Amino acid sequence: MTMIRAALLGAVSLFAVSSASAADIVDTAVANGSFKTLVAAVQAAGLVETLKGPGPFTVFAPTDEAFAALPAGTVDDLLKPENKDKLTAILTYHVVPGRVMSADLTDGLKSKTVQGSEVTFDLDGGAKVNDAKVVTADVAADNGVIHVIDRVMLPPM
Repeated sequence: MTMIRAALLGAVSLFAVSSASAADIVDTAVANGSFKTLVAAVQAAGLVETLKGPGPFTVFAPTDEAFAALPAGTVDDLLKPENKDKLTAILTYHVVPGRVMSADLTDGLKSKTVQGSEVTFDLDGGAKVNDAKVVTADVAADNGVIHVIDRVMLPPM
């Protein structure tokens, strides 16, 4: 009886450790609950496995409210299979390689995104990336960091 109990406790402990270390960018966004649209877009673009990868990544994550502020029908249109390339470009414009914490930013700093274009940081009167206000900074994930922003950024076309 003691061996069975010890084995069960060991299995429970192993599970707790495994699930505690599984807080990658995607899992962190899902657990937050404010990124349902972003997660759906990441799934539609086929980027889940990438953002669950080793990274590190810095993600500027628009909230559901940020997506809702886009013109009517925009999100539905982007989620269509025929618009996967456009959706991927928009999403990867929100990702910078490496782990960039708010303390690493300087006013006017430019960073190249995974999409290939640059974003610019403005620290006057609160942190901004391009025209998006950083609402919450430095949300840690095992494979990077999330900075919550209040709008969807569109890459230069």
